[in-house]
Amino acid sequence: MADLDTKILRFMRTRGHTPALERAARLLGKAGNNGAGWFVAGAALAAADKPRRSAWGVAAVLGPAAIGLNYGIKVLVKRPRPVLKGLPPLGGAPSSLSFPSAHSTSSFAVATAMTRIDRRAAVAFVPAVAVAAGRPYLGMHYPSDVAVGVVLGTALGLAIPLPRRGEEPLPPKEPAAAPPVPAEAAP
Repeated sequence: MADLDTKILRFMRTRGHTPALERAARLLGKAGNNGAGWFVAGAALAAADKPRRSAWGVAAVLGPAAIGLNYGIKVLVKRPRPVLKGLPPLGGAPSSLSFPSAHSTSSFAVATAMTRIDRRAAVAFVPAVAVAAGRPYLGMHYPSDVAVGVVLGTALGLAIPLPRRGEEPLPPKEPAAAPPVPAEAAP
């Protein structure tokens, strides 16, 4: 498994690199530091959606909280960040520990929780996937660090209790149209 992890990491570090993509991946990584970008997004939604303000507030705090939980796991596992000869990482990190990816954990925790609040917030999975994919692309994490972070974050996003004050957590689905009546059954 470790060999496959390293092969995928090397592939991601040597394919599809352009200055613009590297800049974008670094920018997304910076926005994901400490769950800050997710906190700002959740806080903005809380400000804009008064009926579900408390639920959006929980989603906002979940980003930084997921980072804290993730760090506890990193300290227990103690997996060092990847080192590829001739391919230094393209970003910095506050810790030398790699497993699991905190960026992936917080991104998927918040995107999952937001989608539980409003199904239209599923668009949050676009930056969540970009943040997660950017971690091995930049050489900051093994792909397995990211995969476990995605699973852990999704589980957190599903498990976190979201406040509900009688409001529907998701916009109502359109009612299904009645099936057509066959011509011979019509009066």
